[in-house]
Amino acid sequence: MTPQRQPLRQFRTLQLARGRVRWALLVLLVLALLGGAGTWWWQRPAGGEAGTPGAAGRKPGRMGGGGQAQPVSAGEVQRRDLREQISAIGTMNARATAVVRARVSGELLALHFREGDEVRAGQLLAEIDPRSYQAALDQAQGNLQRDQALLHNARIDLQRYQGLLAQDSIASQQVDTQAALVRQLEGTVVADKAQVDSARLQWGYTRIVAPFAGRLGIRLADRGNLVGPTDANGIVAINQVRPIDAVFSVPEVYVAQINQRLADGERLPVELWDREFKRLMARGHLTALDNAIDVATGTIKAKAAFANDDGALFPNQFVNVRLQIQQHKDLLTVPVSAVQNNAVYLVQADGTVTQRRVRVGVADGDRVGITADLKEGDQVVTDGLDRLREGARISVIDTAANAAKADEAAQDAAGRRAALLRSLSPQERDKLAAMSPEERRAFFRARRAQQQGAGEPAASAPASR
Repeated sequence: MTPQRQPLRQFRTLQLARGRVRWALLVLLVLALLGGAGTWWWQRPAGGEAGTPGAAGRKPGRMGGGGQAQPVSAGEVQRRDLREQISAIGTMNARATAVVRARVSGELLALHFREGDEVRAGQLLAEIDPRSYQAALDQAQGNLQRDQALLHNARIDLQRYQGLLAQDSIASQQVDTQAALVRQLEGTVVADKAQVDSARLQWGYTRIVAPFAGRLGIRLADRGNLVGPTDANGIVAINQVRPIDAVFSVPEVYVAQINQRLADGERLPVELWDREFKRLMARGHLTALDNAIDVATGTIKAKAAFANDDGALFPNQFVNVRLQIQQHKDLLTVPVSAVQNNAVYLVQADGTVTQRRVRVGVADGDRVGITADLKEGDQVVTDGLDRLREGARISVIDTAANAAKADEAAQDAAGRRAALLRSLSPQERDKLAAMSPEERRAFFRARRAQQQGAGEPAASAPASR
């Protein structure tokens, strides 16, 4: 090829390559447009859009009524009694709280309780050295006996003087003096008796008892300590927890209704739940409302009582409270999960769904009261709502039956595994304990196949690692 033609040939080759690139880009653009149109055609609504020519004659898409059936779960429309409840956050309060202190001063000789014990009213908790108080009691009793003897002698003399006065053998002034002495000694005896009672009371205070039934806290004083009425900490704290109270706040809009129910003598049920609302902790009843509304929160404090027979509730414990203020009878209800945007999907006899508008009422647990064009026994979709449209074809899955089957299968597998373990010899069990998880699974598969006569060769346990 001559040098003059070589540049011309290179130019033509370059032009041809550019033309091929343009055609390739044009083909890719056309394919992209066709793909987008196909996607729109596949995912368009089942009945088309209102006012679009030919919409009624289109084939239903994948989310429409005539496409692939969507698996869903369904629940039944039922008539039930529902409770109207108020949810609140509460704190447990002891019915009574006291710090047990010594009422007389002295050395702490003995402690008769264990920390955290539940004690009876009047149960002995501690003892203080009683010797000084016993001595004071003995002294007071001695004084009383002495003055009682003097009084007795003075009364005998008075009787003698009065006899002599009747015979005009003694001056009346001497009789009056003796009568005054008798009255003086009678006063002394009364004072002595009061001293004996006071000394006996002080001696009794050396035995420290529980003021009421309750649960004890941490010990605050040890044996050998000098204790007295002025001690700040005391010996131990006691809380009355049977029964126990819960304090919580309710919105002020319910005050009139609650007050009326309480005035009529009704017992408003109250439930206590744990933090996650998964476990019911106790049932009780409302006992009182506070006498003022908190203007900052627009709520009023309420108190509910609980028997706490099992001792599971503690003072200052956080609880979730549900106060029942009313019970509605014979409401049309559906599962809470069936309601979405104030509508439910009703399962029809032909395997499709239709949307029904509902007015939501009281919710109680997993059921909610509704007002709608539904009747008892209808089926509504509870799971898979986000994949449905009007007229969509569905396939109802029996979740309860599937769960029961899965549970039964798991129990059967566990039983077979336990039986297989019992059939192993001690040597095989030792080898099995030393296997890795993969080796253990392979061993069990081989042993089950051997027991079922599947024709596979019996597998022996791999050597221990």
